[in-house]
Amino acid sequence: MAEIATIARPYAEAVFRLAKESNALGSWSEQLAFAQLVAADSDMQRLAADPKVDGSQLGELFLSVSGSNLGAEAGSFVKLLIENGRISVLPEIVTQFETLKANEGGVLEADVTSAFAMSTEQIAELSARLEKKFNRKINATVTVDTTLIGGIIVAVGDEVYDASVRGKLQGMAYALKR
Repeated sequence: MAEIATIARPYAEAVFRLAKESNALGSWSEQLAFAQLVAADSDMQRLAADPKVDGSQLGELFLSVSGSNLGAEAGSFVKLLIENGRISVLPEIVTQFETLKANEGGVLEADVTSAFAMSTEQIAELSARLEKKFNRKINATVTVDTTLIGGIIVAVGDEVYDASVRGKLQGMAYALKR
């Protein structure tokens, strides 16, 4: 996993710089998301893995399938990825690009895992508390994991806050074993 992130980082940073210089972060975000959808297509993945299909052929096919959804620069970027055998890294490039874009806008992503579904009010209250803590706007994404038994786990950047019952029980079990 770390290897893919390491490979994707220079690509994501280069695209982010290009998008920022041309004041087109939103446009690049849309184009990269579309390219990711095309790359995720099972037929496209099969062709990308086929050693008989030349990189330039695959690049031309990719661009013809994409039509006007990719601009010239985005098309060149995708062709570069294909010719370097890096099209499989595109999802990670998109993820890192979106993280750079959010950080530029002062927005942090918070991944919240809850034992139960959270109401809109609960999410808003949690986001407000996180915004106070980090002094930044927070975009919270909530998923439900019933194995937590109760409580929540919040991941913001490299920081993880485990306030789940499962986490507390694991902590107690570890303490008892020592």
